[in-house]
Amino acid sequence: MPLVLVPHAAPGGPLAVDLAGILPDRVRGLAAMEIARLPIAADGRRCELGELFAVSGSADDDRIECRGDFSRVHRVGAGLAAGRIDVDGEVGRHAGEGMTGGTLAVTGSAGDWLACEMTGGAVHVGGRCGDNAAAALPGSPLGMRGGMVVVAGDAGGLAGARMRRGVLAIGGACGAAAAFEMRAGTVVVAGAVGGHPAAGMRRGSLVLLRSTPQLPPTFSRGAAWTPTFLPLLLRRLAAAGIAATLPGRWRQWHGDLLTGGRGEVWCPEAS
Repeated sequence: MPLVLVPHAAPGGPLAVDLAGILPDRVRGLAAMEIARLPIAADGRRCELGELFAVSGSADDDRIECRGDFSRVHRVGAGLAAGRIDVDGEVGRHAGEGMTGGTLAVTGSAGDWLACEMTGGAVHVGGRCGDNAAAALPGSPLGMRGGMVVVAGDAGGLAGARMRRGVLAIGGACGAAAAFEMRAGTVVVAGAVGGHPAAGMRRGSLVLLRSTPQLPPTFSRGAAWTPTFLPLLLRRLAAAGIAATLPGRWRQWHGDLLTGGRGEVWCPEAS
């Protein structure tokens, strides 16, 4: 049986709960009563986990289940290195921040900064996510550096900003400045993409499955063809729940020329 966390239904509860440190590998071997006494933060004050959550089961199988409304609970799965965390519902900001391994699965939506600066593991969100998914934290030069993040719905702005490695796949639309200042890696967007995509891109790939973007003028038009890696990538995404029909040909764009021009944007060739 996994460790199960259920928020207490208390009116006037905290506006923000920080669940950092509650991870499968850190609570493995502890009884539920011991886990309930672990320190967390709520509205900036220290408290015990059991003050805000009903705690049952154990993490001896390296699994944690979060059941209920976690939309005000932040940093769920932050620093996850192994095991699995399942959230049955919505989750707050910074979910999966700095993950190095393991799996975080959210059935609902996630807040801003999903999987920011993640270096390994897998994140799957069944709904939408906020701004800065797989991006760099303020003042940091690098965002996501490994692993795979799949968002079934829409994503906010700055998705994949300063991303260095890994795959970010968005099943819906995406806000402005996707792949902003991207260093390397792959961002895939199945729906419409907002303004200024790939601005400042140095390397990496932005793959747009259905839309033709309004790229900055510092991108140059490339050839129309179908490289072998794109069908392989789409088959991998289909296995993760994001299906797309291959166009006849792909249009390649090179840029951002202001930062070396070694990045690439792929979109369906206009008929």
